[in-house]
Amino acid sequence: MNTVENVQLGLHVKVNQPYEVALELVKTALKAEGFGVLTEIDVKETLKKKLGVDFQRYIILGACNPPLAHRALSADLDVGLLLPCNVVVYETGANSSMVSLVDPLVMAGMFKDATFEAIAIEAQERFKRIAAVLSA
Repeated sequence: MNTVENVQLGLHVKVNQPYEVALELVKTALKAEGFGVLTEIDVKETLKKKLGVDFQRYIILGACNPPLAHRALSADLDVGLLLPCNVVVYETGANSSMVSLVDPLVMAGMFKDATFEAIAIEAQERFKRIAAVLSA
């Protein structure tokens, strides 16, 4: 069984699937909640290329829900410093992976504004549903 754990910056979901499968599950779950993946940073590849070092398979996905982003940016253009929402997938074993989803409410805490809090709560609920799907 997969598990979900709250951590300081978001949610960790242990997925009992190989890295490639977990990555596709994450992308599918994000899409189902209205998030697109704007960026993919392959940390393993980047560290090998830039530093010549080996690292585990680890990818950072920059996820964006356009309606939520539009609402937030319309309220304050500086919120763009916090976008997109990062989701991390990394390999923990041959048949296990970890997915970490940032907590939008933690990020919104930088803005002491009820508008951002409402948007962040909506995004947080979507991420909680994603975590629940991944943990099933």
